[in-house]
Amino acid sequence: MKRVLFVCVENANRSQMAEAFARMAGDAEVEALSAGSRPSGVVNPKAIRFMEEVGYDLTTHRSKSLDEVQGEFDAVVTMGCGDECPWVPAKRREDWALSDPKHMDDDGYRAVRDDIAARVRTLLATL
Repeated sequence: MKRVLFVCVENANRSQMAEAFARMAGDAEVEALSAGSRPSGVVNPKAIRFMEEVGYDLTTHRSKSLDEVQGEFDAVVTMGCGDECPWVPAKRREDWALSDPKHMDDDGYRAVRDDIAARVRTLLATL
């Protein structure tokens, strides 16, 4: 089983969607987690709504801190949080410079969601 961690600042939008897509695409072969350097404590309702459009229920997720995820990871992906994303040990590290969609209109939010979906598929295919 491969372990993948997605990290952004609030763990409310981008990293939550990436975790969801990894769970959808990875089935039982991938353990996907997400966390934030400064978690907001809630998953953004827009993330919930737009993931529902692709058949995933984000209401079962919660925004969590990096302190809550432990162990070794096959891949750690940061999502444009720069210096606010601390180093987490992993066999592979990537930074996806993604804009935070929380204040975007619906089309912009969907575009970020779809970009994340494509990146997650590529990541999992290369692990």
